[in-house]
Amino acid sequence: IYTLSLHDALPIYYRMVENGRDCSEVLIQLSAVIAALNSTGRIILEDHIDNCIVDAVHNGDHKAINDLKVAIARFMK
Repeated sequence: IYTLSLHDALPIYYRMVENGRDCSEVLIQLSAVIAALNSTGRIILEDHIDNCIVDAVHNGDHKAINDLKVAIARFMK
């Protein structure tokens, strides 16, 4: 499976716009990138909760829990 890095993908979308590609097509492609990023973020968040936050709760680490709340708020914007 070939995957593009964000660094590689962004110029493709700029070129699509510059070359006059249909706006709907560009938006559909961008929505696929956004969905992939959100999915990746969800996986990272789940892993962080399963590992780091569980340990933080057991150890009474309130800072880690507060940091998670901030991260979730930023992620959901």
